[in-house]
Amino acid sequence: MITTTSGNPVLRVAPAAPAEAAAHFRASLAFHADVSDVAAALAVGGDPGFVVVDSRSTESWDQGHIPGAVHLPTALVPEQAGQLLDRSVPVVTYCWGPGCNGATRAALALAELGYQVKEMLGGFEYWAREGFAYETGQGREQRDADPLTAPVAGACGC
Repeated sequence: MITTTSGNPVLRVAPAAPAEAAAHFRASLAFHADVSDVAAALAVGGDPGFVVVDSRSTESWDQGHIPGAVHLPTALVPEQAGQLLDRSVPVVTYCWGPGCNGATRAALALAELGYQVKEMLGGFEYWAREGFAYETGQGREQRDADPLTAPVAGACGC
């Protein structure tokens, strides 16, 4: 049931019931991974249990991409996914960042082809902003972590 509280922009639409909210947030975690979790899983070494797919153009890939990622532009997913990806291995897609839905479109295309898939929230933008190393056409690069997107003193605790 949705009720309104006039005058309060946050509560203009009432929060969902706790059980409904729990179901929503549980489902959200089944569809999304964040940059820090992807980086932590890749940093352990060995097989992380998933493959990372960069869904951007070749020019964007050359500008910078996650080490070990598979380059598969969104438009090419239907014709190339079967050659590049194993359907038994979950996929984590990413694109530029929060303002881009390319990773969502790639995830949809992969799911429609029968792949288990999650979208990496924040995309390449937050990968670089959080200070994780990336590869470019000229080699490996890394930026200092942006204190507005990553804790400067270790883990955020979330």
